[in-house]
Parts: sequence; C-alpha cells; structure tokens
Amino acid sequence: MRYRLSRTLWSGTAALALALTVACGSSSNGSDAKGSDAAPGADVLNSGPVTVSFWHAMKGANADALNALVEKFNSAHSGKITVKPTFQGSYDDTITKYKAAVQAKQTPALVQIYDIGSGFMADSGQTIPAQAFADLDKYDLSDIQPAIKGYYSRAGKLQSMPFNSSVPVLYINKTAFTKAGLDPTKPPANLDEIRTAAEKIKASGAAKFGFGAAIYGWFFEQLTAQAGKTYCNNDNGRTKRADAVTFDDPEQVKVLSWWKGMVDDGLATNTGRKTDDAQAAFKSGTVAMHLESTGALGGYVTAAAGTFEVATAPFPKIQASDTGGPIIGGASLWIGREGHSAAEQRASWEFGKFLLEPANAAYWHTKTGYFPITKAALEEDIDKQWVAEKPQFKTAIDQLAASPVGVPTQGCLLGTLPQIRALVENALESVLTSNKDPKAALDEAASQAKSLIDKYNSSVK
Repeated sequence: MRYRLSRTLWSGTAALALALTVACGSSSNGSDAKGSDAAPGADVLNSGPVTVSFWHAMKGANADALNALVEKFNSAHSGKITVKPTFQGSYDDTITKYKAAVQAKQTPALVQIYDIGSGFMADSGQTIPAQAFADLDKYDLSDIQPAIKGYYSRAGKLQSMPFNSSVPVLYINKTAFTKAGLDPTKPPANLDEIRTAAEKIKASGAAKFGFGAAIYGWFFEQLTAQAGKTYCNNDNGRTKRADAVTFDDPEQVKVLSWWKGMVDDGLATNTGRKTDDAQAAFKSGTVAMHLESTGALGGYVTAAAGTFEVATAPFPKIQASDTGGPIIGGASLWIGREGHSAAEQRASWEFGKFLLEPANAAYWHTKTGYFPITKAALEEDIDKQWVAEKPQFKTAIDQLAASPVGVPTQGCLLGTLPQIRALVENALESVLTSNKDPKAALDEAASQAKSLIDKYNSSVK
C-alpha cells in the first residue's frame, strides 16, 4: 500500500540539487492564472471541453479501483471534463518525474504525491492550495478525517486533496499469543510491554522471535508523534518553515536503545530495511508482533489463513505516559497552477471533490484497504459490511478517531523529509549492526539533516 523510500534516488547530492533547483525556480511564468493562488470559479468550465492530465503511482488492484472511479467521473461529466490518468511508477518515480516536468514546463494538471513530498510541493509554488477552492465554493471540509486534514494543511490551510491514506498498527499473531499464555484482547501498548510479551513468546516457543519490523523511518516518526513530540522545529514546520530537526531527544533515543536491546537479547529479529523481508517474517509466523501499515492487512490475513489468526492493536507508544497519536501516511492530490488553464484547475478540483463523495470514498476504501478519507464514508452500507468482514481494520478506525489532532500528529513538513528519513534509517541500522551508541547515531543524523535543511531553505523563496 505504500512504497519504501529509494535511498539510491534520495541520498545523493544530485537529487537534492534537483529539489533545490525546482524550489528556487518556483515562480516561473506560464500559467493562465498568471502566478496567482486564486481559485477559478465554476463558470470557467462553460468555455468548452477540458482534459485533465493526472499522474499517479497506483498499480494492481489500486490502479483498477482508481480507473473505475475515473471512468465514473468522466461518464458523469461527458462532453465537459475528461480525466486522463497516467501511471508514473512508484511514489519516488512520480515526484522525480514531476520535478523534471517543472523544469521542462510540462507538468500534469493533477498529480498524486506521497505524504513526505508535501513539504516540497507546498514550497514549490507550482500548485493552487485546495483551501482556495474550498473557500471560493464555501465547500465544507469538516467531514474529512481531522488527522488527515491536519497532515495536509499548512498554517491551517488545506494544501492538497487527501486521497489515499493509511495508518500504522501493531500486528499480532493471535495464535502465538494464546500459546504463550498472553491475552490478545489486552495487547502491548508501549515498548516495555512489547518486550515483556516477546520474552514470554520466546520462552514458550510460540514463535522464534517476539518482535520484528523493517528499519523504516516512518515507524520512528510515528513513535515520535505518539510521544507527543515534534520531529522538526517551528511546530513541525506548520507555523513557519522548519530549520532543524528535533528527533534526538531522550525519548527518541530510547527507541533505538530499546530496539537494539531486543535484537541483542534474541527477542527480535533484524530483517534490515527491506519491507518485503520484514513482512515475510510475520507472514511465516517467525515473528509474533510486527509494525506495519493498515494497507498490509489483506495480504497478512490471506497469507496466514489455515496457519494462524491475525489480530491488530493500536500502534505502540514509547512509554505508558505518552499522550500523542499516530501520523497518517499515503498520498494526496495537488492541483497544478503554473502552465495550466483556469479550466484545467477547476476541473481538477471537481475531480478531487468527486473522490471525497461518501459513496466514492467508501468504494476506494473497500477496494484498496486505504483508510476512508471522510467520516461519512464509514456510514455507507458497503463500508460497514467491509469492516464487519475484516474486524481487524476496526483498530485503525478507532485509533484514528482517538488520536489527538495537534502539531505532533500533523507530522513534520520539510522539503527534505525524504532524505532525512533515510538519515534516521542509517542511524538505526548503525545501532543494530555496528553497535553505535544510539544517542551519537541520532545526533549525527540531526547534524546531517541540519545541513540539508539549510541548503534547501536558502534556495526557497
């Protein structure tokens, strides 16, 4: 459901240089809107048929569901609006191609960009904020799930149209839990409790390892938000542009220390950075507890059929006293400004609104497993039936509803967040494989991140 960050793509100086060049050149001319963030009204669609070029990163069943929604929209707007979806590869591929398209002044009218690309997109000056259209139309945004709306907002203004969202959960091998004498209905809620449960699982032989998860920066970001901590300064970059990270506090250092202790004591396996390897360890029953996105649920239930029962629990906190919540993942849709006619811009907004309609949002949820963007979608009969058939997904619904909406759970908005996520993964990997001191590892990552941020911020107008 979500794509891993390609380190070969993001870690090099060439990738950063491209980002800086695009950000610096964000005020180029060529838009019919003449560089304005003003949203055109519905009357601009009266001048004739308009085609919306739409770049996306969905494949397989997700692409099938998206294409079905596009066909439904096009049929309803026959002779007026035609949305033309084009698959661009992974999330990383899509944003890289988009940056190149900016330089060539050939961007799509609408583009799907993953969550950690939001900072760059907001800085780029290439798009019209969704809030501008909502304000013009007096369109009620309150039905969008608050945590999702908060993530894609800057200074309280919605920047893009939320589309495919996921949240992380703790996956549990219910069969192994029962065999170890643990109660699956009372799952571990923090890192210390996961360790205690892992000790019982290993001692009982219910599974080879109690815990396992990929070395993935998203999980570290989640634990930071669960602790009620920010990942970067200036209110996670929400009140003004962040100029430093804040992820090397004692609470976050504890995460690396805990993880190292689990691996060193044989309670957890280290499957490395590859998501597929970590998922395979859970599917095979090698590990009994596992961190992953809700998007993996369907595959896990299918893989475990006849072998063990899959249960889910809220994503753990670092310690019991933490009062934060999880951050959503996934992607959103950005409406092009530069180089696009007012009709294209308006048509893109109409398509975004269409996707938020309860029936359409429920269809997307049930066909893909991505979280329903709106509260109303959960009330659709098709959605209620789907959740009843997959009760494990109820964990995600309840978790997001209970999550406090605030600066920590909005996540960090940084133009260099993809590169910084990779730095954190380097830090965690060095701790697990090279016995590097956790505090030193995170301090080094923070220092390297500061350099990247300074270079980026100096280029953004």
